[in-house]
Amino acid sequence: MIEVSSVTKRYGNTAVVNDVSVQIPRGGITAIIGPNGAGKSTLLSIISRLMKPDGGTVSIDGDDINRIVNDSLAKRLAVLRQDNHLSVRLTVEDLVGFGRFPYNKGRPTVDDRDHIEAALDFLELQDLRHRFLDELSGGQRQRAFVAMVLCQDTDYILLDEPLAALDMRHAVAMMKQLKRVTEELDKTVVLVLHDINFASTYADSIIAMKDGELLVHGSPEEVITPAVLREVYDMDVAVHDIDGRRVGLYFE
Repeated sequence: MIEVSSVTKRYGNTAVVNDVSVQIPRGGITAIIGPNGAGKSTLLSIISRLMKPDGGTVSIDGDDINRIVNDSLAKRLAVLRQDNHLSVRLTVEDLVGFGRFPYNKGRPTVDDRDHIEAALDFLELQDLRHRFLDELSGGQRQRAFVAMVLCQDTDYILLDEPLAALDMRHAVAMMKQLKRVTEELDKTVVLVLHDINFASTYADSIIAMKDGELLVHGSPEEVITPAVLREVYDMDVAVHDIDGRRVGLYFE
């Protein structure tokens, strides 16, 4: 379990994350939703220790993340930020192999090769393994970065907007693959999403934020309701159950 206790992050006089406390259960997918500027990515960065809060604590399975040494944390938690820019020219296979660095320090073993192959298979990247990243579409690069994180083989996987640059087919495929990760590999996935319908369809729990505060945390049935979505997004959203899935219609 990831436990966030009274976490606050300020820029000047503005609290981008304001006294947030939440328990993210182990297992399944937890989606963080909310409008632009809600504090979603900032909260994810604090949980992953990429950003230091001004107040509060974060623990993983009872251990304060600030007391976990870097190598140990990298074997328990993997994170993919929204802005992934590399200054070196790498192939897809090279990038995915970086996920094994916490284990091999740059000296790959047979076990590392097995993890790389499994990640390439999982994200359907075998045909692209020898292509350079700058030769790929944005969606293909995104899948390669997610494969790298998966290759890290951590209990917790944190993803900031993993569906960015993906077309509809690959966005659906990505969410299905992440669902498989939780069900078949017993991982916990925490991700920031803008599309409430992807969150409703694939997430086991949803955290809704607005103006740096946590408004509600619950199941899709508890969060994807007209009343909650009106409070979160300041607009009316019609919610329908279609083929057993809760769908929000927000266009006029």
